[in-house]
Amino acid sequence: MATLGHTFPFYVGHKPIFPMDTTLAVVITIFVTALVTFIIILPGIRGKMRLFWLLRVVTSLFIGAVILAVNFSSEWFVGQVSTNISYKAFSSEWISADVGLQVGLGGLNITLKGTPVQQLNETINYNEEFTWRLGKNYAKEYTKALEKGLPDPVLYLAEKFTPNSPCGLHGQYRLAGHYTSAMLWVAFLCWLLANVMLSMPVLVYGGHMLLATGIFQLLGLLFFSTATSLTPPCALHLGTATLHTHHGPAFWITLTTGLLCMLLGLAMAVAHRMQPQRLKAFFNQSTGEDPSLEWNPEEGGLLSPRYRSTAESPEPQDILLSEASSEAWCKEEHHREFDCAV
Repeated sequence: MATLGHTFPFYVGHKPIFPMDTTLAVVITIFVTALVTFIIILPGIRGKMRLFWLLRVVTSLFIGAVILAVNFSSEWFVGQVSTNISYKAFSSEWISADVGLQVGLGGLNITLKGTPVQQLNETINYNEEFTWRLGKNYAKEYTKALEKGLPDPVLYLAEKFTPNSPCGLHGQYRLAGHYTSAMLWVAFLCWLLANVMLSMPVLVYGGHMLLATGIFQLLGLLFFSTATSLTPPCALHLGTATLHTHHGPAFWITLTTGLLCMLLGLAMAVAHRMQPQRLKAFFNQSTGEDPSLEWNPEEGGLLSPRYRSTAESPEPQDILLSEASSEAWCKEEHHREFDCAV
């Protein structure tokens, strides 16, 4: 069978190409839809409050989207190398390809793309996923990959993450993924509570929950970094090159968002102590303590007309009775012996 085009029987069929993670796509779609909805109703807000309101919405949606997206991302630990490597088992044929490894909280993706894509009369373009989330069995997925007859580079990297591998990568990355994912879910819950409290007259507690959101994100990064450094790095030799891994975009964007949440939470705590009226004005809440700090939106101020200070309100004016009303009042009061002068 190998003599017929040098193709083994377990390599038949189209190569499985996995698209973008559907869960990640759903998360992005939901938050983009929410952002577009808020932008549509933006013209209904007058004055500078339009800018402040947009800033709050965009920042909040960005934080929530990042927390959910990185939880399902496969780019926490990444690496890529261009090499010449054996393509199939029991074959001396070598190919030139780019091999990539993306490790996430719930599994890993292995990519193999030929340079050029068409080599050995085949299209060399693979993107294989192996998961270890709760309810998934990584060993069984690896066994299925062996039965499917995936190329050597893919099976080599996948084997390094099996439970029986001497590298110990499966245990440390699986542990890191579970704890980091748990911290991110707690951070997402804190983000929801922060949004609820910031829409109520309890801004200081909203700031505290925003601070907690950042703390739990940083704790997740601490768990991930600690767990992935428990054992020495395992050498990944791919043909004539070695694949080196490093922290990926998901790690760094989580770090940035965590620091942003902590900065915003601390800023709100300081503003609540130093300038509580202006903090309430920024969130479009009535202060009721110092009306002089509130502005008229027609003049580019912060608040709606119902919060205009009494100093700016027009002076009350006496309402004069008409002549007919005056005569009717006089006739009504005549029996009480009052003198009415018209």
